[in-house]
Amino acid sequence: MADTFPALSHNDLLFMVETLIPQRTDKERLVELIKDDEGFVETMLRDKELFDRVMGDEEILVKISPKLFFTILLERIRRDLEKETYTVERRHLQRVAVFDSDRVVDLLSRKQIRDYLAEMLVSFTRIESFTLPVRVRKGIWRKYRFNDFNVDSLIRYCQAVDEDHRFRFYKRIADVCLFLAGMFPEHIEAQYRYPLSRKVRPRVMGQNRRSIEDYEEEGKAFYERAAEHEVARAQNLDGVLSTLSENFTLAEKPLAFMSDHYLWFRKHDLFEL
Repeated sequence: MADTFPALSHNDLLFMVETLIPQRTDKERLVELIKDDEGFVETMLRDKELFDRVMGDEEILVKISPKLFFTILLERIRRDLEKETYTVERRHLQRVAVFDSDRVVDLLSRKQIRDYLAEMLVSFTRIESFTLPVRVRKGIWRKYRFNDFNVDSLIRYCQAVDEDHRFRFYKRIADVCLFLAGMFPEHIEAQYRYPLSRKVRPRVMGQNRRSIEDYEEEGKAFYERAAEHEVARAQNLDGVLSTLSENFTLAEKPLAFMSDHYLWFRKHDLFEL
């Protein structure tokens, strides 16, 4: 199956060569030799020395792309989870052990899934708002403002466009659900309940209050809709999206592990929440 996602850039490959093979004097030529050697590049991505350099440099995202940064992290998490017998789920401020680490490892071992998650994480380093005209009925148009990080505004806009144009919204809604449930469950909980009384907050200005379980259900449903869309088949994404729909809670686990172990003090700087 052909790769769905863009390959690593020349600059990223050069960084990897400079880190792992510093003694070579022909680094540019070496990059040209390895850029089409997927097996060799994958081996480099798993190297601990590369991971250590990336995590030890506070200005690393000036030197490499976010895509390489998150790909290296996901590879490290896969190896970390190979040594574990369980993962931890967070529900209502409680942590529950679930013996599914082998299934999470299997999911991350699929290159298309790993690449999709890396690209998804990159997309949340920049959030955009749009104002677009939508025809309500013949001769009448209304301007809709939506934020591509807000599930409610994405759903409203999605309902206002023809089915032919809904794929990107189906996919983005599911991505937001997965990203928040995995990377920022504390944000979901804070938005859903009052911290002291633990009562559910009321709905405000058309914004629904969602629990983690609500995000998971919507995420599964919208990944399924996206997978069934003709655009998904055209972009060779139907298999990936279907897998994420069927394994949504498993896909949360590497993001949660990343948040807890590697990005806890940096994630608010990396992502526009």
